Amino acid sequence: MISTVSLVALGGACGAVLRYLTGLGVLRLVGHQEFPLAIISVNVIGSFLMGVFVVVAAQKGVTHLSPLVMTGFLGGFTTFSAFSLETANLIERGALGQAAVYVLLSVGLSVGGLFLGLWLARGVFA
Repeated sequence: MISTVSLVALGGACGAVLRYLTGLGVLRLVGHQEFPLAIISVNVIGSFLMGVFVVVAAQKGVTHLSPLVMTGFLGGFTTFSAFSLETANLIERGALGQAAVYVLLSVGLSVGGLFLGLWLARGVFA
C-alpha cells in the first residue's frame, strides 16, 4: 500500500511539473491569451496519453503501472479543476460565448484526444 501511494505521489509530482512547463511553453509559443489555451492543451494532451496508456498497459501487461501513470502522472498533468476555474472566470467576466466555446472544446477535444490515443496505440501495439 505504501509503495503504491509513493508511486502516485511520484507520478503526480512529475505530472504537475510537466503541466507547469507545458503552460510556460504555450505561453512562449503564442503569448498571453485571454482564452486559457495552455490548460486546454494540457487536458487534450493528457487525454490522448491516457488513451495510449490504457491500450499499452493492457496489451503489454503493465497495468500495475496504472497508479504511477494514470492516477499520479496524468492526474498531476491534467488540470480539470483549473478548467473549472477558468470556465467560472470567463462566466464571471461576462464572456459567456467564450465560456461555452471553452467548455465544448475542452470536453470534445479531450474525449477526441483519448479516442485518438486509443486508435493510434491499438494500431501500433495490435
